[in-house]
Amino acid sequence: MQIVEPLPRRLDEVTPQWLTRLLAQRWPGIIVHSFDEIECKNSHTTKLRVRLHLNDIGLAAGIPEQVCLKANWSGMKTGQITEREARFYGLMRDNLDYPIPVSYFADWDTDGSGNGIVMMEDLSVSPGRFGLSDDALGVDGVAKGLETLAQVHGILWDDPSLAESDWLPNSMGTDNDTEQVIQYWHYIQYNLADPAYAAVVPNWVYESPELMHHALDELSAYEASLPGPRCLVHGDAHQGNSFLRADGQRIWVDWQLVRRGTPFRDVSYFIVSSLTVEERRANDRDLVEHYRQHLLATGAQGVASKDDAWQQFMHWPGYGTQAWLGNINMWGQSSGAEMVARHFAASEEYDTVALLTQGKQPRRAFVAGEGAYRLPRQLQQQLDERRS
Repeated sequence: MQIVEPLPRRLDEVTPQWLTRLLAQRWPGIIVHSFDEIECKNSHTTKLRVRLHLNDIGLAAGIPEQVCLKANWSGMKTGQITEREARFYGLMRDNLDYPIPVSYFADWDTDGSGNGIVMMEDLSVSPGRFGLSDDALGVDGVAKGLETLAQVHGILWDDPSLAESDWLPNSMGTDNDTEQVIQYWHYIQYNLADPAYAAVVPNWVYESPELMHHALDELSAYEASLPGPRCLVHGDAHQGNSFLRADGQRIWVDWQLVRRGTPFRDVSYFIVSSLTVEERRANDRDLVEHYRQHLLATGAQGVASKDDAWQQFMHWPGYGTQAWLGNINMWGQSSGAEMVARHFAASEEYDTVALLTQGKQPRRAFVAGEGAYRLPRQLQQQLDERRS
């Protein structure tokens, strides 16, 4: 779908009248008499939990009383991520086997603003629990999670719809993939000034931060060079972006970074994020092969061999280091320093940076802080205090 009027840019513009006009595109005659705000969470995006008061047409449509509206009314500049997430749910709405929340409506602006909205089930009242990035999932829990990732990748493995979806970027093909060291430079500095991070980050990050940027450029080139097939990639597959239903099924949420690509971005990110360094070190190869076997079981053809899968896996921890190094704990995950420690430990053990950059000149100049997002005043004050 594509909306007939622009999405609201501010939360106070989200009214029953606007929501009625939006939903009437799918259910003519529906009326949202009113809604009660239950909770509003702002980070990179906005999650607005509401209790709807609908007319009989709305009730007959099967929309539950309590839903979650996912959009961007936070004021943060987030590029195209909410539009892509809305388009993803539009693409997958009729695929009932996909391990994602139930969605009822998805729409987006067509003016290039990147705004999108999804109305989905309110998982806060669904049986089960949200994951946290550093939950003690254990090796068996990670193995089960990898089985659902194999399902995520296998359902649209080498599917023509991926190439036909021109809104779906290639993995490592956007600024959100390759520019985080630049864009979140001040956030990275905020974390690097924290003793908890300094204890786990290698010295070279302080001395030669341009290597992170170089490695990301080379990871982008590496991903583009790999032969197909391609699949649908979550792009941010850590436990905090999942929900464990009461029946044991893990479903995946927060699809803002959805991509078309090879699967080991997700596999690496999930394994490295979810295990302690010791657990990962003792089980990584077996887990990669466990995932590969379950991907083959979906009927996927042209899957990487065991050795090639391991080689691809070792290229990806560098993505996790920069993603978590620019993440702030107040955005909702529990221990950024622990995630940074896990990803840097894997990157150092696999020699990921050298694997990507050795013998190669940087593809472009790196200027620290140029065009970077500014820190909010409170965080800047804290950074100044840490440095004083």
